Amino acid sequence: MPNLQPAAPRCIRLAVLDLNGTTVIDGGAAEQAVAEALGTLGVEGERLEAALALSRRSAGLDRAEVFTRLFPDDAETARAACRAFTIAYDRMIAAGCLRPVPGAEETVHALRDRGVKVCLATGFGRHTQNSVLEELGWMGLADLSICSEDAGRGRPYPDMVLTAVLALDVDDVREVLVAGDTTADITSALRAGAGAAVGVLTGAHTAAELTAAGATAVVRSVADLPALLWGREAAAG
Repeated sequence: MPNLQPAAPRCIRLAVLDLNGTTVIDGGAAEQAVAEALGTLGVEGERLEAALALSRRSAGLDRAEVFTRLFPDDAETARAACRAFTIAYDRMIAAGCLRPVPGAEETVHALRDRGVKVCLATGFGRHTQNSVLEELGWMGLADLSICSEDAGRGRPYPDMVLTAVLALDVDDVREVLVAGDTTADITSALRAGAGAAVGVLTGAHTAAELTAAGATAVVRSVADLPALLWGREAAAG
């Protein structure tokens, strides 16, 4: 069962929340966009299936890094695939593929109401992140939105977490909670020294995988974060 015990003994002053799979569900559109992008480059059949399997294993990583792994000896093709992905995913976003994880928006408000700053972080590029936030009406929902382009490196590196710490004037990284649906989210949090690395079960990886990666807690959904931090009565209030 998911762990609903307090995530860390310290006061949490910043929550870094992943987008796709954690606060947002796209119904598999991102994977479909990867398939379309690869198709435009002539990748098909068994080669396409192998590439999609690698993409799934790379869940949570910077999208550009995924295509670099798919085309390790051809940087130009990797960049072309990334551009094709952005075009395909933009079209799917415009067609209405996105929906918030139930309770995600309420969780952001609950955190901020209790004085916790919130950063929405993603492995998508800045253009795609903005498209997601605009489609959901989430521009301005959090204190900060950040992608790997802003930080220098994406997950599993600690850069996005540490960039958020600096941007939001948090004094102690142990007062940071990171929540995400992938092992890359957990690894990034631990490498940054975050006080809490919380896995959620609405996305790519299982409770066993998140726990094995070192998650300090695993919850069903981002909607469980207020209860995780302050107890069910405080969360209900």
